[in-house]
Amino acid sequence: MRKTLLFVVVITVSAVFILRLFYLQVYNSEPYSIYEDNAIRKVFTYPKRGYIFDRNNNLLVSNQPSYDVMIIPGLVKELDTLEFCRLLKISKTYFDNKIERTSRYSRRTPSVFLAHLSKEDYGFLAEKIRKFEGFYIQKRNLRQYNTKIGANVLGYVAEVNRSNLEKDNYYSQGDIIGKQGVELSYEKFLRGEKGIKFIQKDRFNRDIGSYNDGSNDKNSIPGSDLTITIDSELQEYGELLMSNKRGAIVAIEPGTGELLTLVSAPSYNPNLLVGRHRSKNYFKLYNDSIYKPLVDKGLLSTFPAGSPFKIVVGLIALKENIINEKTTILCNGQYIYGKNKKSMKCHCGGGYRNIYNAISESCNSYFADTYRKNISQNNKISENFDIWSENIKSFGFGNYLNNDLPIGKKGMIPTSEFYDKWYPDFRWGPTTNLSNSIGQGEILVTPIQLANMIAAVANKGFYYTPHIIKKIEGISIPERFTEKNIINIEKEYFDIVEKGLSKVYESGTGKFLNIPGIEMCGKSGTAENFTKINGKKTQLTDHSIFVAYAPKNDPKIAIAVLVENGYYGSTWAGRISSLMIEKYLKGRISDNRVEKLVINKSLESEYKKPFSNKPFKINKQWSVREKI
Repeated sequence: MRKTLLFVVVITVSAVFILRLFYLQVYNSEPYSIYEDNAIRKVFTYPKRGYIFDRNNNLLVSNQPSYDVMIIPGLVKELDTLEFCRLLKISKTYFDNKIERTSRYSRRTPSVFLAHLSKEDYGFLAEKIRKFEGFYIQKRNLRQYNTKIGANVLGYVAEVNRSNLEKDNYYSQGDIIGKQGVELSYEKFLRGEKGIKFIQKDRFNRDIGSYNDGSNDKNSIPGSDLTITIDSELQEYGELLMSNKRGAIVAIEPGTGELLTLVSAPSYNPNLLVGRHRSKNYFKLYNDSIYKPLVDKGLLSTFPAGSPFKIVVGLIALKENIINEKTTILCNGQYIYGKNKKSMKCHCGGGYRNIYNAISESCNSYFADTYRKNISQNNKISENFDIWSENIKSFGFGNYLNNDLPIGKKGMIPTSEFYDKWYPDFRWGPTTNLSNSIGQGEILVTPIQLANMIAAVANKGFYYTPHIIKKIEGISIPERFTEKNIINIEKEYFDIVEKGLSKVYESGTGKFLNIPGIEMCGKSGTAENFTKINGKKTQLTDHSIFVAYAPKNDPKIAIAVLVENGYYGSTWAGRISSLMIEKYLKGRISDNRVEKLVINKSLESEYKKPFSNKPFKINKQWSVREKI
C-alpha cells in the first residue's frame, strides 16, 4: 500500500512538472528579446534636436555637445564612493539618493546619473570611468539658445518626469522633453528618433564588441528643423520697450494669422534654463511672486477688455440695426440708467455723439445706450443676450482660439444662464450688467484675443487662427491655420467702424500717436484694476490697453498692447503700439524722443503697492525682482 501511494505521488508530481514545462514552452513561450538579454548592454544614441529659426531665417535655437554620466544599477559593484563623488563634484547625499531612485526605476535599464558634464570634467572623468563598474559616459546634444529674447515663445527642455514616462513609452528615465513654448508644442517633430547600439559582454561583464556585427543596431533620426512666424528683431524691440513694466504685446499678420511677436514682460534669458544650474535658476524664476516671469502674460493673463471692446459692441449693433451712421445721442458726461438712477461716468468731453466720434473719443454713454437697446429688443432679454454673446465669441473671445500654443486661457464672455445663476432672486436686464458695454463687468479677455479681434477688423470680417509655426522641415502646416474663420457681419459695417478707428489718430484719443507716412486705425482702452490688500478690495492704477492695425488700406500688422498699471490707454500702450508698427513697417523710428521716453519709463513703484513696504531691487542677470 505504501509503495503504491509513493508511486502515485511520484507520478503525479512528475506529471505536474512535465505539464507545466510543456505549457511554458509551447503555450506561454515568449520569443527571445535582445532587449532583455543581460549579456548585452544597450546604449541609446540620441538624435540631434531640430533647430528653430525665425520668419527671416535667423537661427534662434541650436545644439551644443553635452556629456551625461549613465548608470545601470544592477551592474554597480563596490566602489570608492568618496573618490567617485569627488570626481563628479557631488555630495554623498546626492550619490545615495540617485542610486536609490534609479534602482527603483529599473536595475537593468540605463538612467542618467549626472547630466551635463563640462568638457573639462568629461576629459578628466573619461580616463577613470572604467574603475567604476555600472557607470559609463554618454554624449548627447544640449540646447543652445542663440538669443536672449523670446523665452516664453521658445520655451525650454528639461528631464522627463513620471507623468511624461507614463504617457509616452518613447521616453526613458533621464531623457529630455520640451516643457514650454515651441519646444513643447512641437516636441514630437523636434525630438527625432533615438537610435540604439547593442554591445556584447563576456562572462566577466566586460565589453567585447558589437553584438551580431551591429546588424541589430539602429541609427538615430535627427529632429525636424522648424521655422516659426516670430520676427526676432521686432520681438527684441518689444521686450526693450517693455523694460521695467509688466504686460504683453501680441502682433499678428492679418492676412495669414501668423504671430509676429508674443512679448511677455518681464522675461528672462532662455539660456538660464540650460545646463547644470537649470533647476536652481528655474526655482528662482518660479518663486518670483511679483513679476512672475515664467507666466506668458499674452496667453495666460486675463483682464477687462476696456474700450477696445466697444469696437465689437458697435459692429453687433450695426448688424442688428440698433444703430446706423446717423444715430446720435447727447452725452452729458454721464449715462443715467436704472430705477435708482445710477450713473456711468464718461470722459469723452460731452456733446452729440455718432458711431464715428463715439469710437474716436471713446464715449461710454453712446455704447451703454447702444448695448441697452440691443439687449432690450422686444423685451426678449435672455434670447437677445445669448445672440449678443455668440456674436462676441465669433471674434475669438471666450475660447482658446484653436492655436498651436501649449497654454492659454478662455477668458470670460457671460451668457444668460450665467446671469440666471448669478441673480437667482430677481429678473436681470441690460442695466444689471451695463458695464459689459464698455468691456468691464464680467468681460475678461487675454491679449492674444484682443490682437485676434483687431486682426479680424482689419480683414473686415474674418481671421486666420493665430499660430506660431511657419514651416516644418518636410511637412505641411495644419490646414486649420490656412482656413478663414468667417464673422457673420457684413463688410459695410466694418467700413463704418474703420472710419471711427481712423479718426482716433486724426482727432481722437490717439491724435498724438501718429506716424509720418503710415495711415493707422486703432482704439485706446483703460481697464479698471482691482486687487485684495489685507482682505479688502482695493482699486489700483488702471491698466493701459491699445489695439491697432496698419496700413489702413493694406494691413500688414495688427497689434494689441497691454501695460499693467499703465494709466490711460494712449499713455503707454498707445505709444508702444505706434513704435512697434513703425519699427515693423519702416525698420526705423522717426521720433527717438518718444522711444527713449518709453524705454526709460519704469512702473516699479506701481507694482510694489499691493505688497509690503520692504525695499526691492532689480537683479540685472534675471531681469526680475528679488526681495532684499
